[in-house]
Amino acid sequence: MFNNFRRCKKVDPYTIKELLNCRPLDVIIAGVPCQGFSLNNRKRHQEDDRNLMYKEFVRFIEILKPKVVVLENVSGMKSTGNFVEEIEKDLSRAGKMTVKSKLLYAPDYGVPQKRSRLIFVGIRDEDFDFSLIQKTHGPETDKPYVTIKDAIGDLPSLKPKETKKKYKTEPFSEYQELMRINTNGSVECHTAPNHPKDTIEKIKNTIPGQPMYPKFKQRIRLAWDIQSPTQVSGGIRPQFQFGHPEDARGLTIRERCRIQSFPDDFIVKGGTVQGRVQTGNAVPPLLARLSPLQLKSIYNEF
Repeated sequence: MFNNFRRCKKVDPYTIKELLNCRPLDVIIAGVPCQGFSLNNRKRHQEDDRNLMYKEFVRFIEILKPKVVVLENVSGMKSTGNFVEEIEKDLSRAGKMTVKSKLLYAPDYGVPQKRSRLIFVGIRDEDFDFSLIQKTHGPETDKPYVTIKDAIGDLPSLKPKETKKKYKTEPFSEYQELMRINTNGSVECHTAPNHPKDTIEKIKNTIPGQPMYPKFKQRIRLAWDIQSPTQVSGGIRPQFQFGHPEDARGLTIRERCRIQSFPDDFIVKGGTVQGRVQTGNAVPPLLARLSPLQLKSIYNEF
């Protein structure tokens, strides 16, 4: 990730306070480690130390006293003990805020993946209406859900272990145009996984939209006209999560990035395994972008 965010630094709240030079801070937005809450973590439990890392965010709030805070995590937090209520109380106490939480479904905001995230919003000394956060895609809007074809249909077809760097077509969806906005015309991180012959046959003989393996119902061969199930980061058996809708292979890291709404100029370093980890753990950028934009709808001082 550092290759894409070279200006990022590790800072503490007192450094930020010094930089503000007595000026008020409007907003702090944070995402904390979520593996302890994730529904995809078979070993998740309430005692996972990572579940308490949001306390560092609370410390920032206590010191910096922002007007608004936004915290995101996985939907599984709602079914893990009383963590949602505890976090709401901690944020409210730290910032003297009204705090509310809401589940956001990624396809409703232009992401071609059936992924939900839990968002907490706190506003100091003011109540607010969460229903003002408007969906941008789906049956309640004037834009349909983004499909797999909308997301990756312009990327070159590949055989297992093959690499291509030239786009297959011009962008034919609004989503593809968005993904390619800062590119130089070359596709990066687009190398197909290598598979044994029996795996290739398994993918080839699976109907798009159906599971490739009876024991792994979420390991489907994607279909062009659907959204992807939630991408996961690790523990994948077999060693790829989804089959390509048309090619007899698993997805490339670029295709996984596209399904997460990472643009094509976002480069993933570290090989295939690290690529899966990074793309599986990430918050879809289009969903993350929603938070500050929609704050304007519920907080009239912006």
